[in-house]
Amino acid sequence: MSTSERRSVEVVKAINGLEKVILREIHGSSVEVYFYGAHVTSWKNEQGEELLFVSSKAIFKPPKPIRGGIPICFPQFSDLGPLEAHGFARNRLWTFDDNPPPLPADATNKVFADLILRSTKEDLKLWPHSFEYRLRIALGPGADLMLTSRIRNTSTDGKPFTFTFAYHTYFSVLDISEVRVEGLETLDYLDNCKKRERFTEQGDSITFESEVDKIYLSTPTKITIMDHEKKRTFAIRKDGLPDAVVWNPWDKKAKMMADFGDDEYKNMLCVEAAAVEKPITLKPGEEWRGRQELSTVPSSSKQLDS
Repeated sequence: MSTSERRSVEVVKAINGLEKVILREIHGSSVEVYFYGAHVTSWKNEQGEELLFVSSKAIFKPPKPIRGGIPICFPQFSDLGPLEAHGFARNRLWTFDDNPPPLPADATNKVFADLILRSTKEDLKLWPHSFEYRLRIALGPGADLMLTSRIRNTSTDGKPFTFTFAYHTYFSVLDISEVRVEGLETLDYLDNCKKRERFTEQGDSITFESEVDKIYLSTPTKITIMDHEKKRTFAIRKDGLPDAVVWNPWDKKAKMMADFGDDEYKNMLCVEAAAVEKPITLKPGEEWRGRQELSTVPSSSKQLDS
């Protein structure tokens, strides 16, 4: 690691003494990741504008998960299994790898950090499977943020395990009623507001005027979020994650959440790259990889066709 690269990765003490790593790209963009949950809590563009939503009422105190940013749902999405909702990865302390494997030669202009979670004795009581989970957070030119998860079955008992997964990304938007999501039209979805009944999306894009909690199935590798008021478009590109969850709690649900401001639903939208409908199974020694890349462009730009 060169001196310039070393300077761009800094570990600091943060809220309530929790540690986080800050990545700074040479053009001014940055990412902050708490070791607690391997939780991305900030992603700023080259102008220093915050692109993720974190609630003003978020509780940075284990074992409570952090409300906002990018929580990791593993080994279970939502309540689809025997564990606590969204699994335990988001409220465990991860290990910072200060000597991670290098980036591929074609990606050396990124600044990156690796965090690792391995099953503990306590976790094995809850979920009796040995695993190693390596999360790589990489920040590239243009403030592109890439999260790559590698999950390996490290068990010695010869048994496979099965899991569901999501990057539960909270995007910061100016006004949810002026936001549009494209790339999910005509697809089937499970509606969590209607007991996971299956429907087909009818609109030519998704807009928001009430609570939305849907799992879209077999989605394309690219989804876009257009924030008209901010004149900004987010692009989500994903790999190994066939589904996409779209969530906004709206006013009633927002008031019921202790760690979420009553009106904050207006300024956030979750669009989550996920593997939910068909759980992933790993045999001993096998590894799964799931990747999401987040980028932004001004909405007037033509770059979105690429």
